This record gives sequence, structure tokens and C-alpha cells, in this order.
Amino acid sequence: MGLWQLNADTLALSRFVVSPLAETFAGLKLLHTQDAAHPGEQQWLRTHLPAYRARLAADPVTALLVRAGLGREWIADFLTPAPRGGERFADAVGRVRATPPDAARAHLRTALAGPLPAELDRDDLPERAAVLLEWVWEATVRPSWERRRRVLEADVVARTAQVSRGGWVSMLDTLRPGRTRWLGGNRLQINLHAYPPREISGAELVFVPVTVQRAGWVAWEDGVRYAAVYPCAGVLADAGDRVVPAALRSLLGPARAEVLLLLASPMSTTQLTAVTGQGLGSVGRHLRVLREAGLVGRRRAGRSVLYARTAAGDVLAEAPESVRAGGRDAGRC
Repeated sequence: MGLWQLNADTLALSRFVVSPLAETFAGLKLLHTQDAAHPGEQQWLRTHLPAYRARLAADPVTALLVRAGLGREWIADFLTPAPRGGERFADAVGRVRATPPDAARAHLRTALAGPLPAELDRDDLPERAAVLLEWVWEATVRPSWERRRRVLEADVVARTAQVSRGGWVSMLDTLRPGRTRWLGGNRLQINLHAYPPREISGAELVFVPVTVQRAGWVAWEDGVRYAAVYPCAGVLADAGDRVVPAALRSLLGPARAEVLLLLASPMSTTQLTAVTGQGLGSVGRHLRVLREAGLVGRRRAGRSVLYARTAAGDVLAEAPESVRAGGRDAGRC
């Protein structure tokens, strides 16, 4: 297993970072594997996969670079520079582009666990990788970046609340279940790969959410910064693709109906504000109305107040469209 050894100060000073480049690389991985985790990802693939395939078909060298760099066990390190807080996409992809060609080829050999194909023995690999990432960003991620960013920020709120309730261990154990675990003795299991433990005490440690549900990797600048990229909570990741049924929208109003649907799992007002893009005051008013109607309840969890649907709220949110609409279709022959 992969182990990171760190002292208490390093863990205490660790932080969460939202990275547009990490989100873009997660999208590239999804295009490469086509392993969609939910209907929203399936729809995203249907929309963007044809153009991606056409692009690679027209550029066989970049296609081979992708296959080599996104290996089964390892990712070529130069494709995933460790995210930095507040870094713009252009600056982050610029670090990919600035990779020395010799280093890029060495990273690809590691990802392949073998020799480099002759077609990739060239100096423009970092430029090709950067150009492809720029295309993925502009064509598939940037148009929905504001929604994605809200989802990622909501996940950060949830993880931070988890730390305040149960400490860092509780958060680390759920970051990537089955892969990340706090083992005690200053040891963090970061993944299932077999490589020597890394001493990271004194370096910056960041946790980076992405919306793609089967994505996740580690990245580092030795001795400076170490990053664990993980999929954000599923209830958040699929939220932007949830369709509010027409009858429920007519009954409650579109904004209030969206809040009710999201509360299948407990969420705070801050999370709801981040995911929906509605103002804090608007979310608060919707929650008050839903509570007064008996559709939503609340409970305190540490410093946070979490809201969730009641049994009555579940019945309304999950009822067939014809029932919500007052049985319009009942009894038709």
C-alpha cells in the first residue's frame, strides 16, 4: 500500500483546494475510460465523446500519449501537477507545458512500466498534453464550471464539518473508502499501490475534490506539496443533473422544489447555497416554508445545522408525476 508519513502539524495545517485543472484532468480520465458512475456522467459522455474521439483520431501521437499517460496502475506525473490554492486554469496548465521533455518521457515510462514507444520519443509531449487539456477545459468543463465549482465548494463545507465533528481521522477514512485510511503512528494510507513510504512532514498537504465519481489520484512536488485528489460526495456530484419534475415545480416553485429534492441526504444551508447558486436568504426562506409544511426537519451536528426530508417530504419528492399532479391520469382508459 502507498503510505505517507506526516506529523501532527502537517495534518493540522492541511487544507482543501478547488482546482480547475484537476477537474479537467478528471474529465479527460472519464473520456478515456468511459466509466460513467451516474446518469449525469452518461449524458456528459454522450455529448462530448464523439468530438473527443474525432480529435484523437486526427492526432495519433496525442492519442498514443493519452493511452500511455493514463496507465492502468500509474498516471504520468507531468499530467497532474499538484494543485495550488487559487491557481487559475491557465497557470496550472502552463506547468504541464513547462515540463522538460526528458522528464515527460521518464514519467511515461513509469506509467507504462516499460519502454517508451518510438512514436513518443519526441520533445513536444508536454505541449501536446497541454493543448489537449486546454481543449477538454474549453469544450467540456468551462461551460459548466460555475456549477461544478459550487458542487466542489459544497463538498469542502461537508468535509470541514466532518473534521469538526469527528476529527481528521473520520474525514480521511471516508475520503476514498477502501483506499485512504489513517493507520495511526503518523501513517496515512493514501492508496493501494505498493511503493516505499514517503515522509511528507513539513510539506504542504492539500485535499482536492473533483466531481467525476470514479476519479482520484495523488500528486506531489517532492518536499514542497502533496495532494490527494478525491471524488466529491455523490449526492452533490449528481445534483446539477437532477431534473425537477414539472408537477413538483408547479406545486412548490422551481427553487423550493430543487431544495426539497436535494435534501434526500442531510445538507447545511451553506451547502445548499453552494450547490443551487441561490442566495443564503432565499435558501433560508425555502427551508422555513418546507419545515412549516412538515416536509423537512433539522438537527444539529457539531457546529452545523443539517436539514433533511421528513417521511412526508420523501413521499412528495418520490411520488410518481401523476400523483403529484393530482391524479390527472388516474382512471384513464
